Amino acid sequence: MSASNANGTKKGTLLTAPFFVNASQGQVMRALRRQGRISRTELSNITGWSKAKTSQEIRSLIDKGYLVEFGEGASQGGRKPHLLVLNNQLGYVAGIDIGATSLDIALADITGLILQRCSEPTDVHLSPEAVFGRCSELLLELVQTQGLTTTQVLGIGVDVPGPVDFARGVLVAPPLMPAWEDFPIRDFFKSAFSSAFVVVDNDVNIMALGEQRAGEGTGIDHFIFVKIGTGIGAGIISNGKIHRGNDGSAGDIGHICVDKNGPLCACGNTGCLEAMAAGPAIAARAMEAARNGSSPLLKQMLESREGPLRPEDVNAACREGDQAALDIIRDSGQMIGDVLASLVNFFNPSHIFIGGGIANFGNHLLVAIRRAVLHRSLPLATTHLSIKFSRMGLNAGVLGAISLVLDYLFAIEDNPHFIV
Repeated sequence: MSASNANGTKKGTLLTAPFFVNASQGQVMRALRRQGRISRTELSNITGWSKAKTSQEIRSLIDKGYLVEFGEGASQGGRKPHLLVLNNQLGYVAGIDIGATSLDIALADITGLILQRCSEPTDVHLSPEAVFGRCSELLLELVQTQGLTTTQVLGIGVDVPGPVDFARGVLVAPPLMPAWEDFPIRDFFKSAFSSAFVVVDNDVNIMALGEQRAGEGTGIDHFIFVKIGTGIGAGIISNGKIHRGNDGSAGDIGHICVDKNGPLCACGNTGCLEAMAAGPAIAARAMEAARNGSSPLLKQMLESREGPLRPEDVNAACREGDQAALDIIRDSGQMIGDVLASLVNFFNPSHIFIGGGIANFGNHLLVAIRRAVLHRSLPLATTHLSIKFSRMGLNAGVLGAISLVLDYLFAIEDNPHFIV
């Protein structure tokens, strides 16, 4: 693919991503991604280039339409320097965050600024055509509301709740939705958004990226993001980058065995952490407590509604002082903490951030996780370890999806490795 010319913002010229730049221009783009805006002097200091070399590369990127001058920086004793930023008129990107029970979609410019977003319930037990089709419809509505066309969408980042072969952009044996295996997600979105470069990853990797780019994980090189919801997974940031492993399955901690005699998991094994401590397991234990009389409050909740108890009912009962509900939450926290302790001993992160729907359960869950990690990890590995809830909430997934696709918007000519 030849390098796109960004006079491509001219009407009638179709831009497609990624945009190709040479290695020197790639350094400029990396600096801009890190700092947002930069002066020529700052860029020269970062790269070690002469003023002439710096000006040459910047002029080339401005001529292509990738950069524009925007505002002035602080004076260092002389004239105020002109600041350089990415040209946000190049096009737009989208982040699509698909959870087991909900989806969140955002449209942003190529600086990552969100212009509009929407959310609605979903069910991953539906067909992939139904779920991705609805995502495509909602994204199209956002694009049209902004007065844009589909060809102006240059990138789409998609996260899904299951193991992803990152190189191919497809799910591989996803326990929650086996019918989604090998579904061509990239091709599906490109059929409606032909100019877009589509990147697919699992939900917790993208949440970790969101935490790193916009949360408390900024500037932290080694941390784990744990999502506790319908499933349980971990996104691993190692040396400042997502660690996906050889085939993209790194961090799938929900299928680590915690009890060989435990219940059957969706993956086909018994006693997996996910089957013992995730949202459905919490709800199942609540139903048992309601039926056997060990929790009068949960029994009352069950009798007052149609349908089974939900994890949030356990949280509500715990807040009312129900001992059975408290025990369920503490047991789940301990099992999760026991597994995380092994990761701490192996990986030695500086931080563990906990997100997902079950993270709303509050301090009883967090204390149980912390206690188990501290009890089962080596003292040196926990000396400076911080374990806390993520403050990103619903933003982690959609911001991470946007960040991921922005990482792939520019690529080096004659080099298979994208700028990250």
